[in-house]
Amino acid sequence: MGLARRNFLKNIGLAMAGTMMVRIPALGRAVAPGGDLLLAGQPDAAWLASLYDRGQATTYLKSRNELQYIGMPVGGILCGTVYLGGDGRLWLWDIFNRNQEGIEPKEVDWKEAVLGQAKKVRSRDGACYIQPSKDIRPLEQGLALKLTIGKETIVRPLDEANWPEIAFEATYPMATIRYIDPALPVELTLEAFSPFIPLNEDDSGLPVTLLSFHIHNKGKVPVEAALLGWLENKAGIDHAKEELHERVNTPAGGKGWKGVLSAVRAKDAANAAWQQSPDNGSLCLAAFDDKATVTTQLELPLTEASFSRSRRETAVHRVGEKLIGGVAVKHRLLPGKDIRTDFAISWYFPNLSFKDIQGKGRYYANHFADAAAVAGYVREHHARLTHDSRLWKTTWYDASLPWWLMERTFVNISTLATTTAHRFQSGRFYAWEGVGACEGTCTHVWQYAQAVGRIFPALERDTRQRVDLGIGMQPDGGILFRGEAEKRPAIDGQAGTVLRIYREHQMTTDDRFLRHNWPQIKKATQFIIRQDRNGDGLEDTPMENTLDAIWDGEIAWIAGLCIAAVQAGALMAAEAGDTAFAAICKDYVEKGRRNMETQLYNGEYFIHQPDKIKGRSVIGSYNTCHIDQVYGQSWAFQVGMDRVLDKEKTLSALRALWKYNFMEDVGPYLATHPGGRPYALPGEGGMILNTNPYREEFPFGVKDAWQLGYFNECMSGFEHQVASHMMAEGMTTEALTLTKAVHDRYHAAKRNPFNEIECSDHYARAMASYGTFITACGFAYHGPHRYIRFAPAMQKENFKAPFVTAEGWGTYTQLQQHGRGDYRLALKHGQLSLLTCCFEQSHPAAVVVKAGARQLPATFTHENGRVTVTLKQAVTLHAGETLQVTMTS
Repeated sequence: MGLARRNFLKNIGLAMAGTMMVRIPALGRAVAPGGDLLLAGQPDAAWLASLYDRGQATTYLKSRNELQYIGMPVGGILCGTVYLGGDGRLWLWDIFNRNQEGIEPKEVDWKEAVLGQAKKVRSRDGACYIQPSKDIRPLEQGLALKLTIGKETIVRPLDEANWPEIAFEATYPMATIRYIDPALPVELTLEAFSPFIPLNEDDSGLPVTLLSFHIHNKGKVPVEAALLGWLENKAGIDHAKEELHERVNTPAGGKGWKGVLSAVRAKDAANAAWQQSPDNGSLCLAAFDDKATVTTQLELPLTEASFSRSRRETAVHRVGEKLIGGVAVKHRLLPGKDIRTDFAISWYFPNLSFKDIQGKGRYYANHFADAAAVAGYVREHHARLTHDSRLWKTTWYDASLPWWLMERTFVNISTLATTTAHRFQSGRFYAWEGVGACEGTCTHVWQYAQAVGRIFPALERDTRQRVDLGIGMQPDGGILFRGEAEKRPAIDGQAGTVLRIYREHQMTTDDRFLRHNWPQIKKATQFIIRQDRNGDGLEDTPMENTLDAIWDGEIAWIAGLCIAAVQAGALMAAEAGDTAFAAICKDYVEKGRRNMETQLYNGEYFIHQPDKIKGRSVIGSYNTCHIDQVYGQSWAFQVGMDRVLDKEKTLSALRALWKYNFMEDVGPYLATHPGGRPYALPGEGGMILNTNPYREEFPFGVKDAWQLGYFNECMSGFEHQVASHMMAEGMTTEALTLTKAVHDRYHAAKRNPFNEIECSDHYARAMASYGTFITACGFAYHGPHRYIRFAPAMQKENFKAPFVTAEGWGTYTQLQQHGRGDYRLALKHGQLSLLTCCFEQSHPAAVVVKAGARQLPATFTHENGRVTVTLKQAVTLHAGETLQVTMTS
């Protein structure tokens, strides 16, 4: 049997294996070809209850064969990709500026043609979904434990093969790994992370991985414990030449740390070409311990002597020879005692560049000269970086919402710690859609990504000003949808960018960003209005969209998105003092809403009305049930705007998506609707992009366009968008079920839980998942107005969740019982200025506001179940302070 045939059978087997996984109880089921889905009977009550249960952190086990695919991004954001494996070893190592497509460029044989092409699945088509990557180890790296108990010595490499059990707790951005062997007298735990501090993109963008070990002596006699780490010198991995270069390991260190700096140097110091090589740089292995033992040349395999071997002379090897550095730390543990040992692995490969893009070099090169300088900075600030990172992890997961929901809605921000996203030396943020695929920080994809603008708002704000309103802004107000890599705007990307501008304005403390950029913002909004050629408030100019085609006619999802964008334009115009333009925007919104609800609503859901001349001769969604049909209203909820579409019609549309597009098992549907990329396999649940309730022969107008395959896919970014909207509209169970379907598809037993795939790995649109957290909290914030709102979609009587504002973050709690409401904002980090707070409670008679023990004068109003509390004077909370609002009936 040939290799291709074997791979084909292997991948088909993987696809069918999904049918043996635990499946979602019947909520929607395909009953006939053509997309006619019916709601099935009542789902299992226990399973439904589990959606809402608090639960506990997801923990993957060696004994359940759940470790092999785990790859948690564990380097700094915008610094390349280093994966933390399920057993604690690091892998992938995409830090050398290769600019490759996918985490593992490959093609996988498949059972059918994909998007009208060959029976192959490329990296950008989901190769890692059907054949997950593992064990990509371009360099040697690892750690080992040596225990001496009396005269007995035990050496254990920290890998899956050498421990009876390993448990991986999947709490991004800090994972906890427990190495379990009841026969040993110690308990060993690893906490692995890179500094991650919301609102601090610089300290969250350090090219370093921290490995913090905790050892507890659970026995009755003293134990000598040593940890040894090693790292291969792989600088110059692609371009170092035997005749021109040599590998060099140098001892490094400073106050409180020792390590090995690994680099490649040119034999001719004047070699200018090598200085600019993408893989010219350095790595550093360090232990944060003055007494650490360093060897610049460690031999593998390990022996007992490896832990005490010391060599501090510079080691120089030929490029073709393996050169490994090692660092060891030793401790004596008395019975019942604990020690913590910290290792760091840092890297420095600053020569990033992309063809035809205005930017090069890595941002971290502004602050460091090599990997040892990175290690030195991290050691100097270790206490603060570690404290703040742990505080964020604790704050995020210390919530009343289900653990699994907190994991899935946040995990996709790890995309920033992959080669999907970069930061140039100039400070410019730049990103692909997925790893190495589709350049230019694409507006029609990145507009779905709600996480970055909330966690690192300065990055998004700079991108709006520098790129969308700068490099990409055209004289007519159109925004090039891939920056300098494109010549056209995309209409959905244009509208989404105006909405993002409004979000970025909200995530500041004053109106400087808005006022500085208002002329360009106005032009961008005017551009949207002009695309309504017949003046009915419904965009109808043929333009590119996120489904990679130019559609004609009046399209509900695009028209509604434009209505929401112009509504945001109206609000910004009012704040900027441009009342005349605000009135123009308001008129557009009113006409658009009225006509969308009358002309594009078929009595059940919103549709695409074809162009009156071209008809259905070009691709479109037409009478099908499209996943994004009410996306404009979904976006409105993300920025705290009022309704832009009728509530009942919107709910009907969402129910139609649940009825026709959501499936507990996509297998039967995909069997009769081929051609899409495999982002959900038989046995897995999901929401199909488009279905055909009317069973039309050519529902999309054409029969042979390659883009038709999109309509038969489950793309998680779109699914997250719908889930966030359902959550906001009170369809809580549906929102949780849809999100759980995605969460289950990315279970570690099947594939990497940290890599949601669309057009390549770590796809940006998947960061729409954070939007579901926003709507679960009913969160709205307007920094310049010093306004904050919470309106939880669930657990209203006893709710707890984190929040992030322009300058600070903390925990919100809400208790309601017997006519009394207690609402608290406990600030954990930074500061928060507030004048107005909004909560949900019925008919309060009195409201008392306190900051600590100090009572603050305030007034309140009540309307439609919402209580708006306005302070007489704004208050600024600092870390450690709490604002408490008490309401009584």
